[in-house]
Amino acid sequence: MAKKSRPRKLSVYLYIPNIIGYIRVLLNCFAFYICSSNKQLFSVLYFISFVCDALDGWFARKFNQVSTFGAVLDMVTDRISTACLLVILSQVYRPGLVFLSLLALDIGSHWFQMYSTFLAGKASHKDVKDSTNWLFKAYYGNRIFMCYCCVACELLYITLFLLAKDHNENLTEVVAEASKQNSALAVLLALLLVGWAIKQAVNFIQMKTAADLCVDYDINKKQKA
Repeated sequence: MAKKSRPRKLSVYLYIPNIIGYIRVLLNCFAFYICSSNKQLFSVLYFISFVCDALDGWFARKFNQVSTFGAVLDMVTDRISTACLLVILSQVYRPGLVFLSLLALDIGSHWFQMYSTFLAGKASHKDVKDSTNWLFKAYYGNRIFMCYCCVACELLYITLFLLAKDHNENLTEVVAEASKQNSALAVLLALLLVGWAIKQAVNFIQMKTAADLCVDYDINKKQKA
């Protein structure tokens, strides 16, 4: 008589990536709730949530728990949290259109990239091995480089939020004044600006490349019909 296979006991470790993802959502909800009353606590919570993005990815790969839901949850959480912060900055600084344009570029580039990934039948939007653009391949091909750009971008937004003392402030004047008063801050802002600029360039390349792929897909589809 065949032995009945005993049901495999699931370890709590298997749930860690998604648990971290849910914690990120809660942290962001609370952070934005108190953003106007406690800017310092908001910045800490926002950055912790951002760091958790790397942690849940590490745990997912460590315990072989990479999932479509987890990847989508991460991206949605990233895009929404960054979008909310950019909207706040657009209300704090002038010209606010600068931050709204960055918001449009961020969402547009990632949406195009995700959809083009689906059309190409790839497992991840970070699979850009067939790209001919060296910066695009370097960004997604080197985790340290990508980490620097992402951290620089988010830290720059947080720093700008902390520097603002009132609404409707001039962006260049606030940055220039802060840099004059603190040389260490000036160096930090310069380093953050470099990473931020690279990330925006990658976003633009990503949107252009993905849009071209969508157009090529339609052309090939019509030719086969």
